[in-house]
Amino acid sequence: MKDTYLNAKLVQPDLIRLIIFSSLTWENIEPVLISDGVPGKKMTPTRLNTLSTIAIADFRLEKPLPLGHSYFFVMPQYGTVPVDVSEATSFPNFDEEYAYDGDDLGYVYTKEETRFALWAPLASYVCLAYRDKGEEDFVPVIMTRTGKGVYRAIVEGDHDGAEYYYYITNSEVTTESTDPYGKASTANGVYSVVIDFAKHKTDFKRECLPVFEHYTQAVIYETHVRDMTISPDTDVVHKGRFLGLVEKGRKTLGGNPAGFDHILSLGVTHVQLLPIYDYKTVDETKPSSGYNWGYDPAQYFVPEGSYASNLTDPLSRIDDCKKMVASFHENGIRVVMDVVYNHVFEYEKSVFEKVVPNYYFRHRSSGKMANTSGCGDDLATERPMVRKLIVDACKWWIDEYGIDGFRFDLMGIIDCDTLKEISAYALKKDPSFILYGEGWNMGGEVRLPLGHMGNYKLIPEYGFFNDFYRESIKETFAGNHGVWGNAKNVFAGSCVDFYVGAKFLSATQTVNYIECHDNGTFFDFLEKRRPDLSEATRLKIVENANAAIAFSIGIPFYHMGQEIGLTKHGEDNTYNKGDYYNMFDYRLLDQRMEMSKRLSEAISIRKKQRGFQVYDPRVITQSLIVDEINEVIRLSTEDACLVSPCDVNTVYINASGHDATVPLPKGFRIVYGDASLRQGDNQDDLVLPAWSTVFVQKRG
Repeated sequence: MKDTYLNAKLVQPDLIRLIIFSSLTWENIEPVLISDGVPGKKMTPTRLNTLSTIAIADFRLEKPLPLGHSYFFVMPQYGTVPVDVSEATSFPNFDEEYAYDGDDLGYVYTKEETRFALWAPLASYVCLAYRDKGEEDFVPVIMTRTGKGVYRAIVEGDHDGAEYYYYITNSEVTTESTDPYGKASTANGVYSVVIDFAKHKTDFKRECLPVFEHYTQAVIYETHVRDMTISPDTDVVHKGRFLGLVEKGRKTLGGNPAGFDHILSLGVTHVQLLPIYDYKTVDETKPSSGYNWGYDPAQYFVPEGSYASNLTDPLSRIDDCKKMVASFHENGIRVVMDVVYNHVFEYEKSVFEKVVPNYYFRHRSSGKMANTSGCGDDLATERPMVRKLIVDACKWWIDEYGIDGFRFDLMGIIDCDTLKEISAYALKKDPSFILYGEGWNMGGEVRLPLGHMGNYKLIPEYGFFNDFYRESIKETFAGNHGVWGNAKNVFAGSCVDFYVGAKFLSATQTVNYIECHDNGTFFDFLEKRRPDLSEATRLKIVENANAAIAFSIGIPFYHMGQEIGLTKHGEDNTYNKGDYYNMFDYRLLDQRMEMSKRLSEAISIRKKQRGFQVYDPRVITQSLIVDEINEVIRLSTEDACLVSPCDVNTVYINASGHDATVPLPKGFRIVYGDASLRQGDNQDDLVLPAWSTVFVQKRG
C-alpha cells in the first residue's frame, strides 16, 4: 500500500503491538490473527495511540502466544503483516521454557541413518536440505518440531560425506543457514558436511607428554600456522598449512632448523596457536589472496580450511589438524588453542542470528547491540544456549582433536560461570590441562561476574596475561629506574605484597610476557623508546629480557620471533596486514642464531630448577629474596628438596647501560650469562656487563 508501513511484534508473551505509519486517513481497525493459515476472531485494541500519520495499537491475547507457528495480522484497510516474534528471546521465562541440555544437536551419524537436530525455538518452519557425495541436487526434508524448540529429521541410509544446510523461517522470513553445531564444512562454510568421525580417530601420543602438576612448569610459545611456515627462505613443503607446521628436518637458507624443528630447539613445553577453528575473512579456496590472524570466528567446531593440504576436501582440514596435534605431542609439546568466544564478526550474517534471531548477542540497556571489545558484537555467554554452545565446542576440541589448553581472547567479556564449566570438564579430563586468557576489565552490559583480573579469586584455575608484568619489565629494560619496585614485585610472581599489592592468588595465575601477537614487538618498542641505542644494543636488551622472563616466578610466555628480536616494521595491530609484517623471518634467524640458542639455554635452566617454578605465595615469601645491590636487581631463591641439601639460585639483572660489580660469596658458579668473576679472599666480585641477565648457583 502506497505510503504505508506496518509492523506487528510480539512484545510480551500475551501482547502484540501493531504500528502503522500511513498517509491515509486513520480508520478504526479490528485485525484477525491468522495462525498457521487458520483465521481467528477479530481483535479489539486494549490500548490505542494515534497521531495524524501514526497509530500504535496493543492487542492483549487470552493466553501467551505459542512459539513455533506462523502468525499474520490481517486488516481489510491496510492488508496483511507478519507477526515478528523475535522479541520473545528477551522474555523473562524464555530460557526456562526453551533451553535444551541434550547432547545431540548437530547430527548423529550411523551407517543406517543420520539424525539431525537444530535448536530453533522461534522458527515456524525448518527444512533440511542434503546432498550425498557425487549427487548434483539437494534433497529437502521437512523437519519436525519437538520439545524445547528443537527441530529433528531422520534420514535413513549411509550419508557419510553428505553436504547439508537448513531453510529456516523466523517471523515469516526464510533464510538459508549452515549448522551452528556443524563439525565439518566445505570451503568458506558454504555447506556443513556429515562425517563419520569414527573413521578418523587419531593416536594423539599422550604417553609422550610429561605430566604438569602446576602451570608454572609450563613455558609457552605463541605462533600462527601461516606465519611460522610461509617464508620462502625455508624448504618447508606445506607452507601456510597445518602439515607445514610439523614437517621435520626442514632448514633455513643458512642450514639452521626451521619451523617445527626450530620450535623444538627452544625447549618450550606448550605451543599456543592463534585461532585454528574456521574463521571468516580468508578465502579458503585462495588462501594466498588474503591474510588474517583469525579472530573473526565463523564455525566453532570446524578447523580452518585455508590451513588444509587439500582445499577442496572437507576431510583434509580435519585429518591435517589432528596430525599436527599428534606430531607436537609425539615430541613432548602440548598444544594450546586460541579461542574467541567473546564476539562474532558481523553478527547479522552469522549462523546464530539466522537460526535464532535476537538470542545469541548481548544488548545494552538502551537496546542497542553491545560491542564491548570494539572487534564485533558481544556473545551473550551468560545465556544457557550460548554457554552450552561454547562449552560443547571446547569439549569437542578436547575430545576429538586432543587439545591441551585454551587461551581465551578477551576473557574479561566472558562470564565466570561459563569459564568454570569449561575448566571443570577440561581439568577432570586432563589434570595437566592449562587455561588462561586476556583478563582486561572492559566493562560489559551484564551485572554478573566476568572473567577479568579483578575476579581472579572466582576463577583460581585460570591464568591471566599480566600487563603489569609487561609494562614493568619493558620499562625496566628501557632504562626507567622509577619502575624497579614494580619489577621486583612481578619478578616475584605478582602474588605477594611486595612493593605493591598482590594481584593474584598464586603465581599460577600470572602469564609473564613482554610481547604477544597484539601490539608491537619488544624490539620495535625499544626502537621507538630508545633511538639513541644501536641495533646491536637493542638486540642485547631483548635477549636479556627474554632470559629475565625465564627466571621470573610465574608462567613464561614468548611470542614467535621474540627469541631473535623480530620486528613488525613499526606496526602494531597487524591482524590483516599480510606476511611482510607477520611472518617469521628465517633470514634473521640465520643472522641471530646465537640469540635463539641463549633463550633455549635459559628455558632449559628454568625447567631444571624448581626454585623458578614455585607458585604458592607462602613459599615464595619464605624462599625468595628480591632486592637491589649497586643498581642491580637481585633475585635469590633456595630450591628446597627433602632428600638433599638446597641449591641457592641467584639471578642478577643489570638493566642499565653500564657495567656493574656486585659482591658474591665464595662457592657460586656462573650458569647463565656473560658475566665474569674476580677472585677475592673472602668473596668474589661478579662483574655484570650492561643490559645483562646472569644466573649463578651454589650447590647445597
